[in-house]
Amino acid sequence: MGMIYECALINVDPIIYQTKKTNMVQNPKIDNLTQQIPALQEFALKFTNDLDSAKDLVQDTMLKAIRFYARYEDGTNIRAWLFTIMRNTFINGFKRNVAINAIITQSESLNYSQLMMSSTVNGCDNRLVMKDIRHALSKLPEYLCKPFIRYIEGYKYYEIALESNAPIGTIKTRIFEARRLLKKQLADYSAVSERC
Repeated sequence: MGMIYECALINVDPIIYQTKKTNMVQNPKIDNLTQQIPALQEFALKFTNDLDSAKDLVQDTMLKAIRFYARYEDGTNIRAWLFTIMRNTFINGFKRNVAINAIITQSESLNYSQLMMSSTVNGCDNRLVMKDIRHALSKLPEYLCKPFIRYIEGYKYYEIALESNAPIGTIKTRIFEARRLLKKQLADYSAVSERC
């Protein structure tokens, strides 16, 4: 594999990379993974139909493969393993985008009810709502609040798990528990939104 491509893959300057590479010990596991990059790029293009998105998908796949290489069983088909990681990564991203698009309405024309809703809400109400949300968040224990805030900020479960040094399942449970407690504390807002 060419040095320039390797530098682009890990997003570093080629001169710095060459200096570091000469001082590094070769890792056969990483070499085994990097040999599969051309096949992964072709496979990613079939999913995304966009070169930049395909590169992002390959990079996400490689990060997950390196992180979870201990789960790979020697002697099995590494390409199939990587393709499975890529497929699951793409599907999860697709589901996330569908969910986001379902929440955000992207209509050009506004109907009467949407105009009424937007015209009756003022900045003061928003400040009060935010104050109540901050107050509810402050009541949460830190071990629930921190992962929940990171999740709302857009971090992925595995990123929060790495930062917190906790298993992904624990992080998912903490986020779920934080949602449940916040829903209880902010129940008044839920009742109001159901009436509208």
